Amino acid sequence: MTYTLYGAEVSYYTGKARAFLNWKGADFSETVASRDIYQNLIVPRIGWPVIPVVTGPQDEILQDTSDIIDTLDARLGGPSVFPESPVQRLVALLFELLGDEWLVIPAMHYRWNYNRDFAYSEFGRLNAPDATPEEQFEIGRKMAVNFEGALPVLGVDDETIPAVESAYMELLQQLDAHFAVHPMLLGDRPSIGDFGLYGPLYAHLYRDPASGDIMRDNAPNVVKWVESLRDNTAAKPGEFLADDAIPETLLPILHDQFRDQFPVLMNTAIELSKWAEGQPAGAPVPRALGRHPFSIQGTTGQRMIFPFNLWMLQRVQDQYNAMSDDDRAHADALLSPIGGAALFVFPSFPRLKRQDYKLALA
Repeated sequence: MTYTLYGAEVSYYTGKARAFLNWKGADFSETVASRDIYQNLIVPRIGWPVIPVVTGPQDEILQDTSDIIDTLDARLGGPSVFPESPVQRLVALLFELLGDEWLVIPAMHYRWNYNRDFAYSEFGRLNAPDATPEEQFEIGRKMAVNFEGALPVLGVDDETIPAVESAYMELLQQLDAHFAVHPMLLGDRPSIGDFGLYGPLYAHLYRDPASGDIMRDNAPNVVKWVESLRDNTAAKPGEFLADDAIPETLLPILHDQFRDQFPVLMNTAIELSKWAEGQPAGAPVPRALGRHPFSIQGTTGQRMIFPFNLWMLQRVQDQYNAMSDDDRAHADALLSPIGGAALFVFPSFPRLKRQDYKLALA
């Protein structure tokens, strides 16, 4: 089966999809998502300009990295990126949630506050490969307006930047300590959690020059992990740790996720429930529902409310709810001391689905 990945080297989520396809041994080629590709394929088929997109042998089209990985991991067979052990699978999905929906904050901060000129040139080069460097820079600068504008939307401003940087540096140190012992999050086989983290840590925080220097200077084991996924040298098939074990080195990262990301998710659930009152099944869900406060390492700011985060959270909740009583007790004992009650007593919210590549009420 031959697939085509449409994306860009500079793209957060393309990195996640590409690394998975490479490790999985998929028969695929990659095509840069140029202006023509957007106009003639992506927008007509998806309905809006987004990457990555994967087309399949029956002219099917997959969009969103979680859908891409879920579909092709099962279809292509071989070693899976989803652990069979239930608590490991839960933790892997928590890391995917962290990478996909929370690390976008430092990723966008460092790109647009430290690597702006590099990003302008990259955007211009991708969209006008035959232009001069000066022309590419100007093209990229015009194209980047919407991306730069995401910083206040994500809550990145003068008040929160010190905490954003402190939290990222702490994460780098935590991951570096973990990868000094284990090649991947849960052993020597990459999981869905590894690929979730790889998106931001490769495309923005390793590849962009200034943030790449920060990673190389402070986290050599993270660099080694990034490069093993980039170069497709991670163990194949590799193994997850035996006996559903979770490395203790991951617990500080999960603690910080429960402390900072989960209050945002909980408030998002409350706001979605308010919005959904009286809405019929299948109603399209807005990409944002106003603004709310959030906190990083005790520093408070304001950011947009993103319901899509809850679609990703459902993956975690579905795994938790499907576990046996004994396995759930194991998860509770592991996560409760580090703030995991935020997952166990999460407020209810309307179930979400993806319909025609957009978010809708189930």
